[in-house]
Amino acid sequence: MDVDNPAHNYLQRLQNEAPSGLAQYFLEFEDLYERKLWHQLTKKVEEFINIPEAAPYRIGLYNEFVKDWQKHMNKVKLVLFALAAARQFDDVSEAAEFMAKIAEGVSSTTPETSQQEEAYVLALLESAHFKLQLNDLDATREILDSCQKKVESFTVVDPVIYASFYRVCADYYKAKASFGQYYKNALLLLACIDIQELSTDDRSQRAYDLCIAALLSDNIYNFGDLLSHPILDSLKGTEHEWMVELLFAFNSGDIAKYETMAASLNSQPLLKQQQSMLQQKIRLMALIESMFKRQGAGTRMVPFNAVAAETKMPVNDIEHLVMKALSLGLIRGSIDQVDKQITVQWVQPRYLGKEQIRNLVDRLAQWESQVKNTAQKMSQTAPELFA
Repeated sequence: MDVDNPAHNYLQRLQNEAPSGLAQYFLEFEDLYERKLWHQLTKKVEEFINIPEAAPYRIGLYNEFVKDWQKHMNKVKLVLFALAAARQFDDVSEAAEFMAKIAEGVSSTTPETSQQEEAYVLALLESAHFKLQLNDLDATREILDSCQKKVESFTVVDPVIYASFYRVCADYYKAKASFGQYYKNALLLLACIDIQELSTDDRSQRAYDLCIAALLSDNIYNFGDLLSHPILDSLKGTEHEWMVELLFAFNSGDIAKYETMAASLNSQPLLKQQQSMLQQKIRLMALIESMFKRQGAGTRMVPFNAVAAETKMPVNDIEHLVMKALSLGLIRGSIDQVDKQITVQWVQPRYLGKEQIRNLVDRLAQWESQVKNTAQKMSQTAPELFA
């Protein structure tokens, strides 16, 4: 290798200065670089930057080594290496500017390829994420809008692009306190990544934020995607473990359980501020649960007083509650104001907890028994049908 090559000088210096566990990497980098094994070199650099102990070397590695052979490497990997360096900057605005320059550099590469377009979008999105940390919501929104069109136009794309897009979207909507949109995009993010690659703190924070969003969104009444996701396991043993219990209480419309958790609710400022909304939501969930049980039992007409008892509301308020459920599409049916009863034809599909599944099994057993009894009676009264 040319001794006057800055990349060579950098590698030689780090072989002597880095701790023994890391110095070996710089020796391997030099060997692969000299042999022009660009793919193997990319893989080895990727392995290196994912080592926590390598964090102090990420900026220098990118500026003094990776940039020297960037034209030979996968452009998406190039942006990821740049991102690893940017995350080491003390100044967030400097990191945002750095990633914006990376995007410009990638876009100016010729000839233009789909990989180049993906790398450009990735760099822009990560620049937006840094801008979001600076609370520059307008700039973040502008970048998201431009990138969304490009992401939707991709036919085959590296999952890291989708992960970056949904992460920036989710964190943007969190900053805007748009709970429904945060919930949707955060779950899409989790579908694009291996959650074990997140740090313990990141997993528990994402799970906590999802719980808050599910509870406070005014259009989410089905928590199945979240309740069945392993991300909730990260709250076990933490101060927020009770959030999972609260979600299950809402899912089953368990008003009694909800009321016993008042102290925990009051410990969370956002939930405490929205108690009125949460009380209406738990009663809507109780209404859905009540109708779900009755549908299984073959009962479709329900008097107001029965609903009032199960939702713990005055009879005079039941009509308004049912109208709310109908408008949200949680149930389909009609209201008989004269006889004060409701008729339900359909209930929104929902996630079933263990107790709800046991109840469903009991109802199926009852249905089976009824079918057998009916068949037996028919065989006795019209045996020719069973000949």
